[in-house]
Amino acid sequence: MVSGNIFHCKKHSWPPEEYISRATLHLLDFDSASPPEHAWRRRLNSHANLLREFSVTFREAVKMIRLGLRLWSYVREEASHGRKAPIDPFTRESCKPSASQGVPLGGMGYAVVTSSAILGVQGFAICFIVMDKVVASQEIFISRDGGNKKYASVLAPGQHEGLGKPDDHGISSWGWNLSGQHSTYHALFPRAWTIYDGEPDPELKISCRQISPFIPHNYRDSSLPVAVFVYTLVNTGKERAKVSLLFTWANSIGGISHLSGDHVNEPFIGEDGVSFECQGGTPSPSDKITLQAKDNPPVTFAIAACETQNVDVSVLPSFGLTEQSHITAKDMWGKMAQDGHFDRDNFHAGPSIVSSPGDALCAAVSASTWVEPHGKCTVAFSLAWSSPKVKFLKGSSYNRRYTKFYGTSERSALNLAHDALINYKRWEEEIEDWQNPILNDKRLPEWYKFTLFNELYFLVAGGTIWTESHLPAKEEESNWVSNHDRSVKVKTTAARIKPAKMNGKHNIVVKHDQISQQGPENNCEDVGRFLYLEGIEYIMWCTYDVHFYASFALLALFPKIEMSIQQDFAKAVLCEDGRKVKFLAEGNYGIRKARGAVPHDLGTHDPWHEMNAYNIHDTSKWKDLNPKFVLQIYRDFAATGDMSFALDVWPSVRAAMEYMEQFDRDDDGLIENDGFPDQTYDAWTVHGISAYCGCLWLAALEAAAAMAHRLGDKGFEEWCKSKFLKAKPVFEGKLWNGSYFNYDSGLSSNSRSIQADQLAGQWYIASSGLPPLFDDFKIKSALQKIYDFNVMRVRGGRMGAVNGMHPNGKVDESCMQSREIWTGVTYGVAATMILAGMEEQAFATAEGIFTAGWSEEGYGDASGVGISPPTSPHEAGNGGILSSPSGAVRGAISPLPTIGIPYSTLYWFQTPEGWTTDGHYRSLIYMRPLSIWAMQWALSLPKAILEAPGINMMDRLHTSPLDFRAGYGDTSRFRKSASRRSWFGNQVFQCTCK
Repeated sequence: MVSGNIFHCKKHSWPPEEYISRATLHLLDFDSASPPEHAWRRRLNSHANLLREFSVTFREAVKMIRLGLRLWSYVREEASHGRKAPIDPFTRESCKPSASQGVPLGGMGYAVVTSSAILGVQGFAICFIVMDKVVASQEIFISRDGGNKKYASVLAPGQHEGLGKPDDHGISSWGWNLSGQHSTYHALFPRAWTIYDGEPDPELKISCRQISPFIPHNYRDSSLPVAVFVYTLVNTGKERAKVSLLFTWANSIGGISHLSGDHVNEPFIGEDGVSFECQGGTPSPSDKITLQAKDNPPVTFAIAACETQNVDVSVLPSFGLTEQSHITAKDMWGKMAQDGHFDRDNFHAGPSIVSSPGDALCAAVSASTWVEPHGKCTVAFSLAWSSPKVKFLKGSSYNRRYTKFYGTSERSALNLAHDALINYKRWEEEIEDWQNPILNDKRLPEWYKFTLFNELYFLVAGGTIWTESHLPAKEEESNWVSNHDRSVKVKTTAARIKPAKMNGKHNIVVKHDQISQQGPENNCEDVGRFLYLEGIEYIMWCTYDVHFYASFALLALFPKIEMSIQQDFAKAVLCEDGRKVKFLAEGNYGIRKARGAVPHDLGTHDPWHEMNAYNIHDTSKWKDLNPKFVLQIYRDFAATGDMSFALDVWPSVRAAMEYMEQFDRDDDGLIENDGFPDQTYDAWTVHGISAYCGCLWLAALEAAAAMAHRLGDKGFEEWCKSKFLKAKPVFEGKLWNGSYFNYDSGLSSNSRSIQADQLAGQWYIASSGLPPLFDDFKIKSALQKIYDFNVMRVRGGRMGAVNGMHPNGKVDESCMQSREIWTGVTYGVAATMILAGMEEQAFATAEGIFTAGWSEEGYGDASGVGISPPTSPHEAGNGGILSSPSGAVRGAISPLPTIGIPYSTLYWFQTPEGWTTDGHYRSLIYMRPLSIWAMQWALSLPKAILEAPGINMMDRLHTSPLDFRAGYGDTSRFRKSASRRSWFGNQVFQCTCK
């Protein structure tokens, strides 16, 4: 917990009046139109500088040349089968990334529509990695004094390519008249505000509020692919103003799909008398246009506006971008500039003519209103998109989560857009109820408050899939239960799993008989299955070594999703996939998935069935995955108290722990690394005992013992304690040097390096309410060393914690990952500091990530503080061959930066895996930075964890080894405590030995 008001004297990052005048803030201070005090801010006229991509040094490239050749061959082989390799460093995007992203639109589990902090609604990606600019924008037309004063502009700065060409009939013919000098973008995920403070009309204040249904613990609305734009208009002039707002959209799913042809637009008028609060009168039905795109699966869009007594809605079902179009974009603009609305007869136009290949098909919805002198008015638009099925390239089709509530019709976008206009105020209330306790906490620095929420963008923009159930779509359709019958019809399932042999003796059969789903206390609600990518460059679902850091966000906000993911991995532990795989780092072959080993990921092209898409190393020999699984399982169990979850995954926990025995080669209780990068730092070689994996193993032993204790499995509890008591003194004796734990016990040049992540195990132990692994002096001493060296000796603490630092104060450059600053690891280190009572160091450490990644001031000059400036292009990271591998190969061909192009180190809403000390990023839009929620977890540990029963690891039970072996196959001794929990329902857990 944060003690006292230790941050009361910290200057706010951005006083609101520096961006918007106090008078404007006061005028907009109603109906949530004014942006909150604590929000990330950006002027619309800010320049979107290009981002500088990471490059390996010449020495690193030489080391990885064989790996690069094997990877290149693998990428080509996958392409020959029509598949994209999960790691492809050779295919470059045509558009260089820039600092221009904003809050994404929609809920979780779907494709993402992106917004721009500079250009407004900029682009969208149905395939979760394509982000191209399309005709997706908002425009305004204002008329005063009987038409003698007119203003017309796209509500984005005039930066469109081709602007000013007289013969152009596309969108460059529109009025791009906004300078952006007096307009600002404010982001507090899942909402954003764009304030136009007298632009384009000096006497009109405009607030555009963007709302998406990302609502913690709401597993219905948070799955909806929909967003709302609410415009608040304030007339400060002495004349009435007629204001027409326009929402345009292209029939496209990104890229060049708007030119693929066979697209149809169609206008609709609602028939149900929609009722919601709007200033000025009683509303009538809402008006919509749907757009259906060609492709498989089909995609339908709907853009909608609400017509009220004071707001008139009109539509233009179709217009094009070329002179050959029946109605061109230029024609459309002229019509709106002259009349301020479209013809009402357009509602009866019916479906448009099917578009031909090469022709873009666009649509527009207009909402017009009169704003009296010193009056106010509100206009709402909604956007929805629907593609009910997701089809994996090598696997099955699944219905998306939202189809549970809106069905599988492609036209469900109509109902989604309609309902969004009714429900958005309730969504905002729930969002504010969630965020306000943190935003109003005066102990917390301002940058932390909005960065905490804004890093959640990844759960929408990072490529997420949320299915309606565990069953493929065809199987589910045959067992369809109507909405009226869902509460009474329950499916009975049975599963027989043959897990790993434990020491060659034990198998377990788990059978789930009927599961009751009645009553509010049921914790077994089917929330479907959830997948999210490691990053948009590393296309692997639920990469587990990274989820270890990111999972705090899901556990805090959507615990049922987090536990669903853990159950997927628990099932995977007990399975084996004997298909041969070539591992690219060494060129050797092995099986895809070993029994007892936690998979690296859930796959790419056939998730849940073809796991371990990652094929650089044989991850069955990694030393961190199994301990991370045990630690996450115990933390989730301790936080939720869900005994049915604990019993369900317990065989997998035991299998994962026993699997690790093979890596204790000298029987000292401690696992040893094998002289290759056998953990999440998959380019950073480890020899012997390592601080990172060894600490994780000690923590896993304690967590497993605590879980065994709570489940009544005395034999396994004793086994874990015995291992722990042997391993701990060995770990401390070989790695503790008086002030921190050495990187490893080897004799390499970096064995004494200070690793920022050396206390990862202690982080989880403290987060789970368990006794510390080491005495308080060692924990605080190691953290202080990390702070003094890894943090403060890199740009004066303005970049985060570098992964490796030599004790002489020089960055460890033994490999590309040792010299990187990993954003998510830095947040994890900060959380560990909070749990150790070092709050000031914690927030100073994490603030470096904000400064380098989110603050306009950046990380400072290139000379650095405490590190030597680069002495050659290779050391500067500007002249490598391979770039941006997350491990030895997660990278791409990277040319030298273009001289004269402005570059940026700011990564808002695309936080990368990491950056180098000179500001070159690697892997934008990455999962691990979600670990900032570990800081919030540390600041406010759940009551269940604070009150969880402790365990004394020094208190031996003195049971015999035979007790442990017998206890493994017989769960009767720990089933009794669970059966007393009434919410456990009728679930039966049976284990038999084979």
